[in-house]
Amino acid sequence: MKKLLLILSGILIPFFLFFVLFVPMGLVLMNSSKLQNRQTKIKNIGLSQDVLRWKSIVEEFAFKNEMGDYVDLILAVMMQESGGKGLDVMQCSEGGFNTKYPKAPNSIIDPVYSIECGIKELRAALKNADVKGPGDIENIKLALQSYNFGPGYIQYARERGGYSEENAKDFSATMAQKMNWSGYGDPLYIDHVLRYCAVYDISNDFSGASERFQGLMKEAIKHEGKRYFLGDIIFENGVPITFDCSNLTQWCYKSIGIDIPRTAQQQYDFMNHIPIEEAVPGDLIFFRNTYPTRDYITHVAIYQGGMEVFHAGDPVGYANINTPYWLDKTVCAGRIKEN
Repeated sequence: MKKLLLILSGILIPFFLFFVLFVPMGLVLMNSSKLQNRQTKIKNIGLSQDVLRWKSIVEEFAFKNEMGDYVDLILAVMMQESGGKGLDVMQCSEGGFNTKYPKAPNSIIDPVYSIECGIKELRAALKNADVKGPGDIENIKLALQSYNFGPGYIQYARERGGYSEENAKDFSATMAQKMNWSGYGDPLYIDHVLRYCAVYDISNDFSGASERFQGLMKEAIKHEGKRYFLGDIIFENGVPITFDCSNLTQWCYKSIGIDIPRTAQQQYDFMNHIPIEEAVPGDLIFFRNTYPTRDYITHVAIYQGGMEVFHAGDPVGYANINTPYWLDKTVCAGRIKEN
């Protein structure tokens, strides 16, 4: 009997310790898409093609490391660190997760390995900063500055009320003096990273969105970053490389088995019209230029919720339409007529 108890304890105690020590970290950081009443989220703006070409690799390692909710943040960090160029694209050669190359600037010579290490570095920073999810912008700022300065900054900042540009500058100056260097890190790192992000106010968590919307967007985001071209889709090796606004929406709806007409005006005529306040993710939003000679629909986009759309801008991507420029041109939302 004692032998059986010893065997069971040898199995159960390590499992219990794993559950206690590691599962809460995953629940806090990585299931953040299930957080209720998340009020903000981050979407990329202004990324270069050099960064966007790494997006599929970033997504792969992000999901492997339970960082799927932070892909846009990772890409923004890459944009600031390297612009997607060079071999150490995440600039993490000197970090703790680099075990293959010397811990010296730009020693990593494999961009995929750099992405893997950089994601682990950012994940550790988010955990140490107690980030609760993609909407926890203040703690994300703390984590980002820690990614640049090193983990010692987090305690320094907390003793001074949390992240601020002022204490980032003070920390940089203190460390530069201590190391006898001309400078230490980038005290404006937050501004420099977040210029590649738009932080949107949202009223709901759309993780439980309809299957139609999820299917629609699964196809749409494949084309993020592609260039705008007015006219028919241009293909390269059987893959679309350009879109205009209405052939993007037509293409995406077709991917879920729904045929809609070709032009923005025809799509407007085809659908039921509803106020934008009643729109749900997956509806279309129609726009009209304000010039007197243009009294027809000139643009169409896929609604995401929270006054955000996915559309064929230049490049294809997300836009916040809660601005005077867009609101002046917004006509209404459109919804597929159900049989």
